[in-house]
Amino acid sequence: MASPKKTSELSGMTKAALLLVSLNQEVAAKVLSLMDKDAIESVSTAIATLGAIPPEERSAVVEEFYQMTKARKYLEQGGLDYARELLEQSLSAADADEILKAVEQSIRSTPFSFLKKAESGNLLTFIQDEHPQTIALVLAHLDAKQGADVLAGLAAAKQLEVVRRIATMEHTNPEIVKEVEKGLESRLAAIVVQKYEKTGGVDAVAEMLNLADRATEKTILEALEEEDPDLVENIRRLMFVFEDIILVNDKGIQQVLKEIDNEVLALALKTASEELRDKIFRNMSERAAVLIKEDMEYMGPVRLSDVEAAQQKIVDVVRRLEEAGEVIIQGRGGGGEVVV
Repeated sequence: MASPKKTSELSGMTKAALLLVSLNQEVAAKVLSLMDKDAIESVSTAIATLGAIPPEERSAVVEEFYQMTKARKYLEQGGLDYARELLEQSLSAADADEILKAVEQSIRSTPFSFLKKAESGNLLTFIQDEHPQTIALVLAHLDAKQGADVLAGLAAAKQLEVVRRIATMEHTNPEIVKEVEKGLESRLAAIVVQKYEKTGGVDAVAEMLNLADRATEKTILEALEEEDPDLVENIRRLMFVFEDIILVNDKGIQQVLKEIDNEVLALALKTASEELRDKIFRNMSERAAVLIKEDMEYMGPVRLSDVEAAQQKIVDVVRRLEEAGEVIIQGRGGGGEVVV
């Protein structure tokens, strides 16, 4: 039997394949679901051609992944010196340095990653005078919370223009991203983008507005609705989905249930998580909960489209009641509003 290879001798795709086969199937499937089609095809081919895997080789790859994950976390918390100091508590100085170099390289390959540590106020000052298309491109590459903070600080007219551009943004040519980065290079840094990627879109706008304060959300959506009501409807539907009902306060759940027929509720809960079901059942009488459970049990097979339609009816009720101030959704912007 051949001796195990060092991880440095393995390609990145081979390491990814080894890591996936080392995970349980459910976790591996979830990881695959987050990849694009080309990456799934490549890693699947690598898995299919792995052959016999020495246990030492598999363990080394998993350990490297674990150390790189720790290193990335340490870098985000306190910078390079802090990460090196902590890593050297469990690794040699040489191994710690190698891990950090790999992590830094992966971070550099992420578009606009140099902005992700910036305070929202500083970032707003930095880009607020840029063209709306430039701001849209930058915000589409940041996490939703950071994007929401910056969006809230923009002038109303520019907010609308930026949101429209993010919502209609799809595949961005890497050359365009390079040009934008070069324009910012004199003040911060430039990052080379290696491939086309999916950025922006309606889901990006929805996630940002979910985290924005209510006044910002309302102002943007009302102004946008005058020009493109269909786009606003798509954004609204993505801003709060059925499983998010787990975030609604108990009094709010009870208020929602007053407006929902048992038949609709039973249908909607067919594909709900156990956690959400439990929360719903806790907020109704024991007798009512038993009846709903019986309806679900004897309902038999149903069309997924019917389940989704029932869920959307409930989501629409939640959105309406939130707008009226009758429910609280945990984690939503504008937490200081008075609700009942």
